[in-house]
Amino acid sequence: MKHLLKKFEMARLLAVAITAFACVCMWGCSDRVEFKWSDGRGTPLIAGFIDDSLVVAYDCREWLETTETWSIGDGYSEESSCGHDRLLVFNYRVQEDGPRWTDSLTNKSGGYRWYQLTDSIFWRWEEKNILLWKIGETAHEMKISRKNEGCSHSSKIERIHQWLDDGFIALGGRFSAGGDSCQYAVLDTISGTLTYKRLDKNLEWIKVCDDVRAWEDDVYCLLLDEKDGNSFVLKNEKDSIFAPMEKLFDGRFCGNMMELGVRVCSLTKDEIMCSDVKWTGNRELEFYRNDGTVIHLEY
Repeated sequence: MKHLLKKFEMARLLAVAITAFACVCMWGCSDRVEFKWSDGRGTPLIAGFIDDSLVVAYDCREWLETTETWSIGDGYSEESSCGHDRLLVFNYRVQEDGPRWTDSLTNKSGGYRWYQLTDSIFWRWEEKNILLWKIGETAHEMKISRKNEGCSHSSKIERIHQWLDDGFIALGGRFSAGGDSCQYAVLDTISGTLTYKRLDKNLEWIKVCDDVRAWEDDVYCLLLDEKDGNSFVLKNEKDSIFAPMEKLFDGRFCGNMMELGVRVCSLTKDEIMCSDVKWTGNRELEFYRNDGTVIHLEY
């Protein structure tokens, strides 16, 4: 038995020596990683609206990372995504040769999906933190701490709108989530705290909202109805503001503007006023005026 063990140990050491020699002769047994940025960018998507004539879009550059692994079993893997995010500001009312303003990030290899926070500030997740980008300025990362207040299961955040007491309401799933699930969150940009909550008695009425935000002390709830044509905005649970287009399956608050179907609208003096320009939907950069003129945003 000792003889067999000794023989086995000698064979193992010989295999290690051969492997080590091969590593030296080839490339050192380390993984070979190659990272490349693409030359072009993807098609821009609409992120939001600044006013009744300016739209903000975003795109990114794709990248590909390949890894060749040298081992007893050779391996090859690929990972792809995009980065160097870019924001573009267009006037969608007139045909122009390109955007009014554009800028891109040069030090980010992940991200891409941007959302509107205020009339001129856009955000996306930067791992567990939030990246904020104000039009005309550089982007900066806001460190985020999290806490739960009266709930346990935190929801995914995909919308952040202005809210009461100078805060921001953060939304993901439906307000109607039951049990001890968190129904929404409040972002304090001063402290960088995201507090997950359940609705209290004063806010239970917004359970039915498709989107919600506040202007000063007033809460506005967007209710969409594709079937029966009863889409409207409900203010402070009591006052109804009817939408010019009734049957709506899609809509959201965008900073100080609103998307209602394929129309860009404003809410002024509790009256919804919509632009005479619409877009094709699906976030495409093509708009139509009522006179039939097509405006394709060049980028």
